[in-house]
Amino acid sequence: MLLNVSYNRPKIKKQIDDAVGKPFSLVERIKMKGIGSGKMFIDSTSIQIHNLLVLDNNQNVCGIEMRPNGILVTFRSLLETYALVIPFYKLKIYKGQSDVYSIYRDDYFIKVKIKEKQHHKFMQKLLNFKLEQYDAKLQHPN
Repeated sequence: MLLNVSYNRPKIKKQIDDAVGKPFSLVERIKMKGIGSGKMFIDSTSIQIHNLLVLDNNQNVCGIEMRPNGILVTFRSLLETYALVIPFYKLKIYKGQSDVYSIYRDDYFIKVKIKEKQHHKFMQKLLNFKLEQYDAKLQHPN
């Protein structure tokens, strides 16, 4: 789901928290050695996201935030901030040639071009965390 998160709206915050969980606490963030990707350059996107990004002439960048049950891919267009909310069960990540990672959720996608080693490490950390979450759910189904 693609949401405008520019403003503090409790209804939107609840939608995000229900889909991917509440943000990690400070202690959890320190134990995990960070939960954010930093700035990544957008290579291409699905048409819905592309229509937002072409509204301004700024460089198209995004960031990924890990949550307990998914991720948020955030980007800016004009003066608004948007988040693509992706629960782990809908998240698909592919690594293409020339260091382009494709992040999919249903009919939305963002392809990011990665040049820095820290971003490759973050993507590996994200995939490992997703696997850990699935293993924990398999061992302790609720």
